[in-house]
Amino acid sequence: MIYPANSRVFCFVHMAKTIAIQGGYGAFHEIAAHHFFKDDEIRILPRNTFRDMVTTLKDRRCDFGIMAIENSLAGSIIPNYNLIINTSMHIIGEIYLRIKQNLVAMTGVKLEQLKEVFSLPMAILQCQDYFDAHPDIRLIESIDTALSAREIAEKKMKDTGAISSRLAAEKYGLDILAESIETNKKNYTRFLILAENGFNIPPSEVNKASVYFTVAHKFGSLSKILSILSYYEINLAKIQSMPIPGKDWEYMFYVDVEIGDHDMYKKSLEAIRPFTPSL
Repeated sequence: MIYPANSRVFCFVHMAKTIAIQGGYGAFHEIAAHHFFKDDEIRILPRNTFRDMVTTLKDRRCDFGIMAIENSLAGSIIPNYNLIINTSMHIIGEIYLRIKQNLVAMTGVKLEQLKEVFSLPMAILQCQDYFDAHPDIRLIESIDTALSAREIAEKKMKDTGAISSRLAAEKYGLDILAESIETNKKNYTRFLILAENGFNIPPSEVNKASVYFTVAHKFGSLSKILSILSYYEINLAKIQSMPIPGKDWEYMFYVDVEIGDHDMYKKSLEAIRPFTPSL
């Protein structure tokens, strides 16, 4: 797996940590957790949904959570932005993970025996070209790649396959019928490392931040804010618009900004505050 050298933004004291993930053991979230925390001792706490994972973190039943936020092929996971915004979660790091999708099945099962393949909708989307060449296989959406693999193993389903990681196949004793079936081999997912409110990173260690704001429904409202950020030499790594519930055609904006000077970053937030109803 490939991840950038600056993916860790804070050095943690070496101690066992509990990491809540969406999905089962062997999910890509688990792989990302091991890469981010590297040699630290961690315990994976699987959760069926992202909302369950966030609730677990809010209730302090784990130390950190890990959440996929966007894929280089399938795009942003909009509901996850809303989960972060509507809770007190803090983003304390990120990691980019190369995603290799595999077609897995029970030992001894051949490709031509498969009638159905289960997996997460995003995983299916990433592998659509492969299955276009196998039109007799019915694709069925599930809540997770690894949980799909586990169900096949537990129920000994001999005419059903799953799209999953190699780690999931190994954990549940499944064979890989076809390796790396994703359409685009430059298939990356960005994962956020989340902590409950109160986890502080020293300003000197901060090199990126995520900010969300709303704008008045007036001509030029967004461009004013972007111009101010530019004036303070704040580079925008990403900007994502999302509709505001109950307000037709009004939007909030979620931006990732790269920080070279923390004081300039703080000044830029104060400068844009008068131009946004919510920051």
